[in-house]
Amino acid sequence: VRVLHLKENIASLARLLASTSHGGFPVVCRPKPDHAEVFQGTIKRLELCMLLENEHIFEPETNDESFSSSPLLSYEKITVEKLPDLSRLTTLLNRYTTDPQYQQLFINLEPYINKSAMSVQAHFSLQRTYIVFRTLGLRHLTVVDPQNQVVGVITRKDLMPFPLEERLRLQLMAE
Repeated sequence: VRVLHLKENIASLARLLASTSHGGFPVVCRPKPDHAEVFQGTIKRLELCMLLENEHIFEPETNDESFSSSPLLSYEKITVEKLPDLSRLTTLLNRYTTDPQYQQLFINLEPYINKSAMSVQAHFSLQRTYIVFRTLGLRHLTVVDPQNQVVGVITRKDLMPFPLEERLRLQLMAE
């Protein structure tokens, strides 16, 4: 599972977006230094792309988890239905991954994540998961363990009838 942190490095984020086609990502944080990372919410790929187009919200690294009061983007600015210009985005991601200055810049994802994102426990019923997906029209569903640590993501594609039956058949044969 590819997860993001509330405080994410620009170069790492650009590499992740360039190397995956995932439509959304779980966001995690470490509540205290000696604790494990726990699920906080999700953020969509399109929202991340819109955030990366606004360099004025990038900040230098700080020793703690706090951020200065960088300007926030409005909800209307980051909620789009499709990517504006793919070639421009590709150029931008390439610059962020190759230019050393972006290794020291970070973005605060906390104001932009969906903190009410659904999640299910790892041993949640498959039938109920399917019902939740269909009823709520979800695209992604984060799977967590009893400590609220991310252990997986279920997508609509995972719940399509034929691949699902095949996976179940293979799982039963392995037992």
